[in-house]
Amino acid sequence: MIYRPGRIFLSVPHMGGHEKNYALKAIEDNWVTTAGPNLAGFEHDICQHTNARHAVALSSGTAALHLALQVVGVRPGDEVLCSTFTFVASANPILYLGAQPVFVESEPETWNMSPEALHEAIADRLRLGKRPAAIMLVHLYGMPAKMKEIMSIAHEFGIPVVEDAAEALGSRYSGHQVGTFGRVGVFSFNGNKIITTSGGGALISEDEQLVEQARFLSTQAKDPAPYYEHSQMGYNYRMSNISAGIGRGQMEVLEKRIKQRREIFQFYRQQLGHIEGLEFVAEPKACFSNRWLTTVLLPSPHTPESIRLALEEENIETRALWKPMHLQPLFAHHPYVGNNLSGKLFERGLCLPSSSSMTEEDLAKVVKHLRRLLEVV
Repeated sequence: MIYRPGRIFLSVPHMGGHEKNYALKAIEDNWVTTAGPNLAGFEHDICQHTNARHAVALSSGTAALHLALQVVGVRPGDEVLCSTFTFVASANPILYLGAQPVFVESEPETWNMSPEALHEAIADRLRLGKRPAAIMLVHLYGMPAKMKEIMSIAHEFGIPVVEDAAEALGSRYSGHQVGTFGRVGVFSFNGNKIITTSGGGALISEDEQLVEQARFLSTQAKDPAPYYEHSQMGYNYRMSNISAGIGRGQMEVLEKRIKQRREIFQFYRQQLGHIEGLEFVAEPKACFSNRWLTTVLLPSPHTPESIRLALEEENIETRALWKPMHLQPLFAHHPYVGNNLSGKLFERGLCLPSSSSMTEEDLAKVVKHLRRLLEVV
């Protein structure tokens, strides 16, 4: 992230005002560790918002994904079906466990995992005598995936679903919060997300046993004993009580932040939707997106990099869409099922500044320069 005076960033933290009260109380009471009342309070707030029964607050969304895969039973040598169109943090935890990702292509409406490609991937793996251990599903840029179709396939084959809702806190499918459809759901509170704890994540589930197992593993897997006893490997993945305090303050303004991000999307679409060839992602039926980032597909002959560099000259930060995992050197030799739709989206797609703290002047500046660059005079 480049800091310059007057810079318009892609997505930055936006405090509501009460975060410091929770954090200062933690400091005053000396709860400056990975235990304390803010943790329980933050987990309660997450459950209240999502209607999940159980939650555990962790040090990052990546840590939450790692534990989620482990508690649903992924083991070394297993295969995990994973969305290809995502950030690498969705796929890396599969490798942490010694398992192998099988990448599944997107569908064009939501850009999320294609139910048809998922069914094909499962059938392919079964023909090879390999039964997938889990499905790692991503709700990209806050847009819910086609959960009805995907959960039907998962139930048909008896494969547990882990929902990577890192970008989608507050998004809903058929009125239900994303993250609550699979065995486990995961959120991220990184500094660029719709709300933040500076860094952090959470794991939610209806299954109390799974959440308690994740909580146990996140605190070095300490067995109940009057001394340090360990019968299995654990991790230092628990969120701090101070970070959880920031999260409690942020949860108070989550709905406001969703409203602001959605208004930013609407502004861009209203101001730029007339440009020939410029495409915005609509909300399919049953989907409600938090619009974490506004994304567009650029008209030819413009490329994401040419527009990014031109806007950088105006002190405006933009970013290309995620480069699909099946095109990454790290995963070049892993199985992939699809038609490279995500690769084509990557070649055309750009993320626009979407911070909920953007002013009208900020938005007008972005629109002004995008018009200059994209409109045919």
